[in-house]
Amino acid sequence: MTRYDLNNVSLKDVTDADIQFLYDLLQERDPRANISHKKMPTFEEHTKFVTSQPYAKWYVIYRGNQKAGSIYLTNQNEIGIFIKKEAQGMSIGQRALELLIKLNPKRRYLANVNPNNTRSINFFKRNDFKLILYTYELTR
Repeated sequence: MTRYDLNNVSLKDVTDADIQFLYDLLQERDPRANISHKKMPTFEEHTKFVTSQPYAKWYVIYRGNQKAGSIYLTNQNEIGIFIKKEAQGMSIGQRALELLIKLNPKRRYLANVNPNNTRSINFFKRNDFKLILYTYELTR
């Protein structure tokens, strides 16, 4: 198990052993603030997704020895992060973002955020991300 530490926050590569934790974490997300999917997947759909290794890098975030969230980096250098509700407001996301960037140096990073998700918008603004576009969707 590879772990990367910064001030009591560490990242560990996602493995099959994390599937249940990631599913529980996904269940905590507010669907109105979600940008990646419109409905909660089944556990089987979730398992298939995790085992498909969909991201360039995907980590479980630890605070001490407790799982606190997850963070990933796509092949297009897009960052996704979610911290368990009980662990929010403790600078865990800040440290996890710093670690992700340190471990995966790129010239440019992106974060796709639902415009209704003010917490994420403010988080990325505090970390020097700049708004570059709005995307609109038509579904039929």
